[in-house]
This record gives sequence, structure tokens and C-alpha cells, in this order.
Amino acid sequence: MNRTRLEKDSLGTKRVQASAYYGVQTQRAIENFPISGLHLSPAMVRAMVLIKRAAAETNAGLKLLPRAKANAIVRAANDVLRGRFADQFIVDAFQAGAGTSFHMNVNEVLANRANELLGARRGTYRHVHPNDHVNMAQSTNDVVPTTMRIAALTEVGPLLASLRHLEQALAVKGRTFRNIVKSGRTHLQDAVPVRLGQEFGGYAAAVGTCRERIAEASRRLAELNIGGTAAGTGLNAHPRYRAHIVARLRRATGLPLKPGRNLFHLMQSLGDFVRLSSTLRELAVELIRIANDLRLLSSGPRTGLAEIKLPAVQPGSSIMPGKVNPVMAEMLTQVCWQVLGNDLTIAAAAQAGQLELNVMMPVVAYNLLQSIEILTTSTRVFTERCVRGIVADRARCAWYADHTVSLATALNPKIGYAKTAALVKEAIRLNRSIRELAVARGHLSRAAASRLLDPARLTQPSSSQVHSGG
Repeated sequence: MNRTRLEKDSLGTKRVQASAYYGVQTQRAIENFPISGLHLSPAMVRAMVLIKRAAAETNAGLKLLPRAKANAIVRAANDVLRGRFADQFIVDAFQAGAGTSFHMNVNEVLANRANELLGARRGTYRHVHPNDHVNMAQSTNDVVPTTMRIAALTEVGPLLASLRHLEQALAVKGRTFRNIVKSGRTHLQDAVPVRLGQEFGGYAAAVGTCRERIAEASRRLAELNIGGTAAGTGLNAHPRYRAHIVARLRRATGLPLKPGRNLFHLMQSLGDFVRLSSTLRELAVELIRIANDLRLLSSGPRTGLAEIKLPAVQPGSSIMPGKVNPVMAEMLTQVCWQVLGNDLTIAAAAQAGQLELNVMMPVVAYNLLQSIEILTTSTRVFTERCVRGIVADRARCAWYADHTVSLATALNPKIGYAKTAALVKEAIRLNRSIRELAVARGHLSRAAASRLLDPARLTQPSSSQVHSGG
């Protein structure tokens, strides 16, 4: 049998599981929001518990909270930070505005554990009350945004590391493939020769640029509005509370946290989260492009481009034997589409703020942290199980480089655009190479054609080859 206990809040009484560390307000949220079965990120729990621990220590230091109560809250917080009671944070991700339900879930778990440590039964709150003591000098309106900022900053670190590894892996391929010449393609049509290494170097640069922009955007989250309490005025917080709690959080996290310059702005606006999400969107767009390129370049093996081979990590078909698909690139693309949708949700929620508060913080927190998490894990797996194992088909690339009709571009300075265009049309019609036809039509000697229309030479033209006309 499930034993229960009776708890009371401002709305009345309600039964809670006797074994639960959460309390009556969490129980109401469980009943009110049986929406998705999804929960806010564990990073949110950890960040909020760090805030609660720092608040208890700060209030005790300011002689506002008895030391015994503060110590019990700190011990309870440390238990959670060590991984205990993870199953007690159960409020649905789609919940009451501002995250009050999630906030009270944390307050109640810490209060009940603190009371237990002081010898009282769960649910009595005889020594430590979730509102009066765990939540002293705090409001959902400053705690939840601060939690979001710390959680996002904490989770961005692994993402930046994963992106650096991807960037480095692509750069290594760029160096490995630096001597492999192939046909470039624009509009998915033959274009002038390029080196496979140049393509991969471009991919590495794109990832590096995104990484730098994510790092820059995340730095703005270091400014905290903790201490603003309900509306930014700091009501019910000691004048020195804000500076002290931020200092404790800075030491606990190792992050460059600082008190906000304008608490009203930080409480009203979710703009810093929008900016970070927009850099994740930019990354997603670039990763989709790169993944799609790799799928095209590896298409085949007989009827596609087949310039590269991606690692075979699993069978590709339930009916076609031997088929291998570019599944890691497909996975990454799907992740990035999710990130694009998350960014749209974040933007919509951020514009919904009204007057002193934006109450749509839970959905922003859920989507932002999900984007960071899935980009971190997907790019790490993509690097290890796809990029590092890419090999090139040198012969295939060379054949394309020799047969692209856009080799003719190098003839423009010699015979002009019109004559070159006519030569290209004839080469396509007769299925002959540009080099062969240029010699046959008397435009170049065989030696001159071999030199001028050498694909490798055309990938690194000297200034003497640049022609301003035609």
C-alpha cells in the first residue's frame, strides 16, 4: 500500500506520498500538469540547488537565518548535488508560468531533507520551511532566471569542447586531402577545380566561427539578477545579499558570474537567451549544410558522386542487402532541425514578456538546454563515428577534375568568354574533354593546354593568372 501524509498550504490540505521528499505544492503541480512526462534538465536542478545552498550560507552570514537551519539546508543541497533524490524533481516541463512549480519542488525537497537531518518527519516543516527558510530573500522571478543562466553557462562548456573537436577533425581531413584535386560544383553543376582539402578546410572554418559566436553570446549570461526578488527592487533581501550570494556562486561554479547592472532589465527580458539560441540556430544551419554535403559527396557507390566514403556503422536497409547509408549525417541533420524548432519556440516565448516579468521561462529553459545537450552529444558522436573515418577516392576525384567542362574558365583570358562558351557546348555535345578540344581547335598547343588547363594548378592560381576582363 502507498502510505500518504497530509500537508497544508495556502489553498488547503492535500495528501502526499509519505516517502516523498517533495511536498504539497509539488503534489498540486503533479496533478495540474500531467502534460508530457518531460522534465527540466538536471542542469536546472543542479543550478537551482547551488543557488539555494549559496542563499542559506549568505543569509546565515548576514545573521538572518539561524546557523543550524542554514547548515541543514546546505547539507541537504550537498546530498542533491552528489546525485541523491534525482527522482524527486518530477514537475512536468510544461507547467505554471515563471517556473514556480519547479522552484517549489526544489524548495520542498531541500526543506524535507533538512528537517529529516534535524530529526523531524518529512512534511512537518518543524525546523525548516520551504518558503520561509529555503526561499529566504528569494523569489521565483530572480531565482529561475539565475538558474537558467548558470545552467546554460555550465552546459555550454561541453558544447564548445565538442565543437572544437569537430573543427579539429575537419581540419585534419583538410590537411590529409590537400593534394586531392576534384571538380568544384556550383548550382550542383560542374564548376572550376578545387581541392578536397579546401572543401574540408571550409567546413572546419564554419564550425570554428560558430563556436566563437556561441562562446561570445554565452558570456552575457554571466550577469545575474539574483537579489532582485519579485520585481527587481530587492524587496525582502538584505542590502549586501546580492553581492555576497553572487560571490559564493562564482566560487562554487568557477564561472565569471557578476551582479546584474540593471535587475529590472534582466527580469523583464529574456534577450540574452534569445541571442544564445540564435547562435545555436546558426550552428545548426551550418551543420545541416555540412552533413548534406557529406551525403552528396559520398553518394553512390556506383551511381552517385562517390568522391568520399563515410564509415559504415550499420546496415542501411531491411530489404536491400549490402546497402550502407550515411546514418551519422542523417542523425545530425535531424538534431539540427530540432534545434531550429527550439529556437523558434524560444523567440516566441521571449517576446511574450509583460511588464515586470516574462512568465514563459520554463519553455525557454527546456528548449535552450535541450538544444545545447543534443548539439553537444550529436557533434561528439558525429566527429568520432563519421568525420574521423572519412576516406577519399583519389582516382574518382581526379577523373572529375579532368572532365569538368568548367576547366574552360582558364581560357577566358586567352580566347574570350564567347569562344570559350562555344567550346564548352561543343565539348558537352561531343563528350570530349576541354583540354583535348582546345588543342584540336587550335586554341592552344598540347604543351600549353597541359600547363594552362592543369586542374591542380587552377586550384591555386597566381596573381599573373588573374584576368580583370572577359
